[in-house]
Amino acid sequence: MTKLSFGAHPYLLGFDQLERLVERTAKSGSDAYPPYNIEQRGEDAFRITLAVAGFGDKDLSITLEDRALVIRGRQSEEAGQRLYLHRGIAARAFQRSFVLADGVDVAGAAMENGLLHIDLIRAQPDTVVQTIPIKRP
Repeated sequence: MTKLSFGAHPYLLGFDQLERLVERTAKSGSDAYPPYNIEQRGEDAFRITLAVAGFGDKDLSITLEDRALVIRGRQSEEAGQRLYLHRGIAARAFQRSFVLADGVDVAGAAMENGLLHIDLIRAQPDTVVQTIPIKRP
């Protein structure tokens, strides 16, 4: 008996990209830095919040790369010139990725009290009913 892949199941026509998205998500890593929350802020609105203490606006970049929301952080070089007696605040570079479903768009981003908020919104698609004519030979 051969095992069918998720995207090759006969009832899931056209969902082959879903399997690739699942694989990409699994490869994104399980690093716990920086910690983050995902909250639902309405029926079609979401917010991702990352704890980025010590990072400024110029140290962070947010890009959308082929349906993947990628947040990167790298602190400026001037922080490396300091002499720390104790360093409890992580200052390492990071990359955190989130795969967005089709129809989910980034509404905006804001920094507040060491937290980076990224707002997402899902557009409601129009319901389309299509009648398929039956041809006769």
